[in-house]
Amino acid sequence: MSQNSNNLPNETSFSTSPIKTVVVVDDEPDILELVSLNLKKSGFKTKEFLDGNSFFEYIQTEIPDLIILDLMLPDADGMEICKMLRHNNKFSHLPIIILTAKGDEMDKILGLEIGADDYITKPFSPRELTARVKAVLRRDENVHKTQKVKIGDSIELDLQKYEAFVNNIKIELTSTEFKILKLLSSRKGWVYSREQILDYLGTQEKGVLDRTVDVHIKNIREKLGEASHYIKNIRGVGYKINE
Repeated sequence: MSQNSNNLPNETSFSTSPIKTVVVVDDEPDILELVSLNLKKSGFKTKEFLDGNSFFEYIQTEIPDLIILDLMLPDADGMEICKMLRHNNKFSHLPIIILTAKGDEMDKILGLEIGADDYITKPFSPRELTARVKAVLRRDENVHKTQKVKIGDSIELDLQKYEAFVNNIKIELTSTEFKILKLLSSRKGWVYSREQILDYLGTQEKGVLDRTVDVHIKNIREKLGEASHYIKNIRGVGYKINE
């Protein structure tokens, strides 16, 4: 029987979710206004910031549901901001969509390697950006409370807290990395193609699709350490969990 996207775990409807807060960090007022207007039309709350300093002041007291981050800010490098968020336990779980004029493939790969969940280049369609935001947030909608998943004797996933443990020691996965591991563990031994993984994540970027999944898998394996052997690469097909 063929394996297609219909075999993926069901996602709950985004419309049933509480109102989400999206932070937009961009040094162009017109971009801030355009993005915020379209997100508000789709039912989101937004917070807008023209620089990194004001954004950092905000997140000390308020935790948003998602961050849209420009790479080229007047007072900070967006890549460095992304790295800082991913290395801080308070913020490491936050979904991040990079928004930038840099469209080079290596910039996209670098953004994914440091933990971004998605990447969209300027100029962009506001409707597409809103769809990307919904897709990233929708990944969190089907988390079952108190549910935990074991992989072999050493890996445990807490699906409520989005936390991963190897030999009872917590490891820091990005939200995208956690979701990939969650997907692979949902049917152990089942091979998921790169296309299926991207469909599950809601990633729409074309041109670097295979590389996108491979980068995430590489990062997951590095963080799993000795437990990385549970993730198997089936050449020409995709990835699976093999216990």
